[in-house]
Amino acid sequence: MGHPGLLGDCVYAIIVFVNIVVDTDVWVAGVRDSGHANRVLRLCLEGHFKPLMGAALLAEYEDLLGREAVWRRAQLTAAEREAFLDIFLSICQWTRIYYAWRPSLGDEGDNHVIELAVAGQADYLVTRNVRDLRGGELRFPHISVVTPTQLLKEQE
Repeated sequence: MGHPGLLGDCVYAIIVFVNIVVDTDVWVAGVRDSGHANRVLRLCLEGHFKPLMGAALLAEYEDLLGREAVWRRAQLTAAEREAFLDIFLSICQWTRIYYAWRPSLGDEGDNHVIELAVAGQADYLVTRNVRDLRGGELRFPHISVVTPTQLLKEQE
């Protein structure tokens, strides 16, 4: 008849990940400053959010690391920024994009973040460029395009 009390001794944990895409402008702001973008990055590192990463977004992150003009007033050195990117990538969920949705955003270079959010079933796309990322012809109602401030308010 099994072991008495076995079910009573079991502990079940339900872990719900909030999948997010962290746009490059939020990542840069989070590394440079101590504001809401920085808090979003800290919450990712603490496991409150699961950031998604894809090839195109990673290429943008790496490209930005090499632009010294972006980092003029940054508190971290180039080596520290690269180390932080490595740490951030270690917690990201690698997401392959198998289907190009092409939501036809005003800036063709932004379409890939929407595609990453769709492919990874993101709950949020976190950006400081909300207006441009909401303007596509295709709509994905399950993905909220929000600023870091809006994300933090919604998750309180």
